Amino acid sequence: MFNIKDYSKSVDFLLENAGPVIQYRLHKEILQDLNKDTEDELLNQVYGMPLFRLLETYIKPDGYIGNGMHSWDNWRGTVLHETPLQDGESAARLLSYYRIPKENPVVKNFVSAMRDEEVLCKEFSYIPPEIQRFSNRFTGINNGNSLMALVYTMQAMLGYGDDYSDLKDFQQISLKGFQRILGISSLEDITKFNPGAKRKYNYPYIESDEYFPNVYTISMLAYTKSWRSIENTRMLSDAFNHINAIMKPDNNIHVHIKSKYAAPCFALVRPVRAFNTGIIDVINYRRLLTEIAMTGAGMETDVIRQSADNINEALSKDGILRLDFTKPYNKRYSPEYLEYPAPYTDVMLEVSYKDKNALSCGLTFWALEFLSYAGRQ
Repeated sequence: MFNIKDYSKSVDFLLENAGPVIQYRLHKEILQDLNKDTEDELLNQVYGMPLFRLLETYIKPDGYIGNGMHSWDNWRGTVLHETPLQDGESAARLLSYYRIPKENPVVKNFVSAMRDEEVLCKEFSYIPPEIQRFSNRFTGINNGNSLMALVYTMQAMLGYGDDYSDLKDFQQISLKGFQRILGISSLEDITKFNPGAKRKYNYPYIESDEYFPNVYTISMLAYTKSWRSIENTRMLSDAFNHINAIMKPDNNIHVHIKSKYAAPCFALVRPVRAFNTGIIDVINYRRLLTEIAMTGAGMETDVIRQSADNINEALSKDGILRLDFTKPYNKRYSPEYLEYPAPYTDVMLEVSYKDKNALSCGLTFWALEFLSYAGRQ
């Protein structure tokens, strides 16, 4: 069980040094001691942060934010995004990470736009590839590799995942991916391979209708409740343990969608590495661990238990989480280089991580957040 009283050094450090987002989320989600006046005061500070103010400039009259979603930032020499935050997915991630309330007009109108067929059609018609992508928006949804998988997941991250039947349906699709994993002994059980194919990267592939988990289907489950039962959370724990038992570190696959072979967005084809202060596995691996813990899979999941043990050891000295950035590989993926939230980055809650104190705050808050989710019964 997680007891916040055991982490008083970490809490004191954050209360003294952290910025508005961490202060807000620390009080609301972990300390759970907010009154309305204090909550309003902290939220007003969050609304004044530079990235939130920048995001407001990208809001369109129909409520949609930016151009596309996980989309091209330029097209044949035309710059489509002034900053990464002008992409719809990055905008949704910022609003989610900052925990902007779902009742806020920015969030409410954005979700309304994502749920309006005419608005979506208009928003995904600005370049030819997006028109085609919209017409095939449901193809690949069973393994999270479709436009609608993104649209549904972003709505869930903004707090609406349990509010609509189509989003609940995607929860069930997400669960089926993990159930599918439990039924195989290796990736070869569900992949195909054409040795004569002339593709640049001729990886094994799954068909577009195959059920398989990826980071978006994890996120969908992490940010929703309707699917939760003792049986389902136990199944998820078993599935994550099975993934780490059967997957190989060098696995790669494609998804066969129509006539193309696409690299799936973070499909779970490799073992999930437990958190370690000396190894930054990939740029978003703390985010992945957090969302696995958010599903309620708990300490029965080996990678969660091992990560919690390593975090507790790292915090034991002074309550501050630090990573080893002396190794060249770790420097490459260091969160200190983050500027914007994006699909291929970890969570960023401070204005900048170039300040070492801010980076320590970001990492230490993440540690408490992870432990609080991992320790829930």
